[in-house]
Amino acid sequence: MAEQILKLGIPKGSLEKATFDLFEKAGFTITGYERSYFPRINDEQLQLIMMRAQEISRYVEDGVLDAGFTGQDWILENKSKVYEVCELLYSKATSNPAKWVLAVPNESKIKKTEDLEGGIIATELIGVTKEYFKNKGINVKVEFSWGATEVKARLVNAIVELTETGSSLKANNLRIIDTLLSSTTRFIANKEAWKDKFKREKIENISILLNAAIDAKTTVGLKMNVPKNKLAEIIKILPAEKSPTVSQLADSEFVAVEVVVDTSVERVIVPKLKRAGASGIITYPLNKVIH
Repeated sequence: MAEQILKLGIPKGSLEKATFDLFEKAGFTITGYERSYFPRINDEQLQLIMMRAQEISRYVEDGVLDAGFTGQDWILENKSKVYEVCELLYSKATSNPAKWVLAVPNESKIKKTEDLEGGIIATELIGVTKEYFKNKGINVKVEFSWGATEVKARLVNAIVELTETGSSLKANNLRIIDTLLSSTTRFIANKEAWKDKFKREKIENISILLNAAIDAKTTVGLKMNVPKNKLAEIIKILPAEKSPTVSQLADSEFVAVEVVVDTSVERVIVPKLKRAGASGIITYPLNKVIH
């Protein structure tokens, strides 16, 4: 019987480090990606292949890859017919969606999209950009840009560029006219691979572990000792949707309370818990949170 392998496309470039960090947090060990397009992973049933995010959906659709990670923007741009396993809310700098924006130099007289009638637009996202202007009934020429698109903003009439924080646009003295598309990372599978029992289970396992690692980024474990006569008051302070674990301590007058909370909640409730009588309060990072 042939060895069963899942071929997995990993985006080379801006998403590369964030993707490998996520895999590490999910419990995988990956080595050799600095020198090879075929990094090693501590799972003999996985073969990793690194390629540009722009290409991954095409190769997944064609079956060259069984599954892979790419932006929703490139799935739309390539019009790829793939199975979308899940959305993964991570990106190179933040957990926010990346945006493709229409931008012009600060000194440009262009104030709105309609002002670009008859103009030239430079972008890497050709298909989506053409569709955007077509839907608005605005006649423009869309030219492909091989990167460093911000530089071309003063050579053509406008650019459509990917931004996550907007810092690069500001640094190049550009202002945003409109947003064409918000895009997050998607885990996608070849439709035939998804029908295969081994491959589907493998893909689903990866999805569970990666989503658990993402959820763990924004949560912490919270543990404390609580006098029994203060327990009801303490539980009221904890987020209503969270059901804490309550355990009896050796001292019969105290219980241990443990719960998982969002990091944004932690800094608000810890002082309240202390004032309400909790002691020995511990917060600790989590590797994975599986719902």
